[in-house]
Amino acid sequence: MNSVATPGAPDMQELFPYADGPRLASATPDTGSIQLKWQNGDTTQLPWLWLRDHCACAECRHPQTRERLYIPLVPIAVAPEMNVINGHLRLTWADGHRSAFHGGWLHQRRPEVALPNVLPEASAWRDHFTPERIEHAAFLTEKGEQAWLTAILRDGLALLTDGPLVEEEVSRLAEKIGPQRATNFGDRFDVRSKPNPNNAAYTAVGLALHIDLPNWHHPPDIQLLYCLQNGASGGESLFADGVRVVEALRAQDPSALRTLSETPIDFRFQDEAHDIAMRAPLIDLNADGSLRELRFNNWIRDTLHLPAEQMDAWYRAYRTLWELFHSDEHQLEFTLEPGQMIAFDNRRVLHGRRAFDPNSGQRHLQGTYLDRDMLESRLRVLARQLH
Repeated sequence: MNSVATPGAPDMQELFPYADGPRLASATPDTGSIQLKWQNGDTTQLPWLWLRDHCACAECRHPQTRERLYIPLVPIAVAPEMNVINGHLRLTWADGHRSAFHGGWLHQRRPEVALPNVLPEASAWRDHFTPERIEHAAFLTEKGEQAWLTAILRDGLALLTDGPLVEEEVSRLAEKIGPQRATNFGDRFDVRSKPNPNNAAYTAVGLALHIDLPNWHHPPDIQLLYCLQNGASGGESLFADGVRVVEALRAQDPSALRTLSETPIDFRFQDEAHDIAMRAPLIDLNADGSLRELRFNNWIRDTLHLPAEQMDAWYRAYRTLWELFHSDEHQLEFTLEPGQMIAFDNRRVLHGRRAFDPNSGQRHLQGTYLDRDMLESRLRVLARQLH
C-alpha cells in the first residue's frame, strides 16, 4: 500500500502508512501555533516551528535518504499563510518557503497519541509457558517471519522446527534478519565437545543458567542455536525468564533486588588471545523498575571486589536469585531436536544445559548472535509490507 492515498496529495517522505487517517477540516492560527481540527472531530495544537521543522519538501528532506536537511534554529515570529485544501494543510512562510502536510500524516503524528509502533511489549512467562513454535518453511514467508520476530521480542524465546540438516543454516536464517554479530568466538560458532576448549560450552559438562558474554560492554542481544545432531544421552536445554524471576525476587526479597541492581561487580573472560572485562551490576533496571538487562554468569564472574562489609549481603542476594532461577517453578527444560533452532533474548532469558555423555552419540549445535535493533527493524519493515 502506498503512503499517499491520491495523486496530488502531499508526500511526507515517510514509509510507514498514513494515508488512511482522517482529513483535516480546518486550521486556525493561534499565538505561535496552529489549531487543527479533523473531519472526525479530533483536534490538536502544533507550534509553527514544529511545522517548519517537519516540512517534507526536497529542500528540507533529502529526496532519496529521507534525512532531515532543515535545522530548526531560527524562531518563527510571523505566522504563515495557511490553507486546508482537499483535507491537507498548505503553508506559505514569511520567507516564501512553501510546505504541504498530508492530513492523515498530521493526525498520525499529533502529540496527544503515541507514535506508530508495531513492536510488542515484553511479557513475563506465565505458568507452564512453552515457546511459540514456527516451522522453518513458514519462517521463509513474511507472515511466519513476523510471528517469529514477535515471539522473540515479546517472550524472549521462540522455537523454529523442521529445518534442514545442513551446515551454516543458522547463518542463512540470521542474515535474513541482519548481519551476524561477531564476538571473540567469531561470527558463527560450533557448540560441541572438543579438545583444549576455551569455554565451558565446548565441553560435555552441564552448564548452569547464564547469559553469554556479560564481560562485554554490550553483550549480544539475540542468540540463535541450530541443532544439527543431538544423539548423545543428556544435554537437555534449560531456560528461565529474567523478567519473571526479577519480579519474583522483588516480591520475595526487595533488599536483595536492590543489592544486585545497585552493586557493580566484575566479569572477565581470558584466554591466550583475549582479556575482555566489564564492571556492572548483575541486574540493570529501567527507571520504572522493569528489567533492562541481566549479567548473570557464574562461569566468568571475576574476583568479587567489594568492601568487606558489603560481601555477605551480596552473597545472600546472589544465593536467593540463583535459587529462584534454578527452581522448577521458573526453569523450562526440553530436548532440542535436529532441525530445530532455538532463539532467545540473551540479555533477558538465561540458558543452560544438562551434562551429556560424548561417548553415547554426536551432539552438534551451530550458533550466532544478532543485534536486537535488526529484529526490531525487520519487524517494522514487515509491518509496512503486510499493511
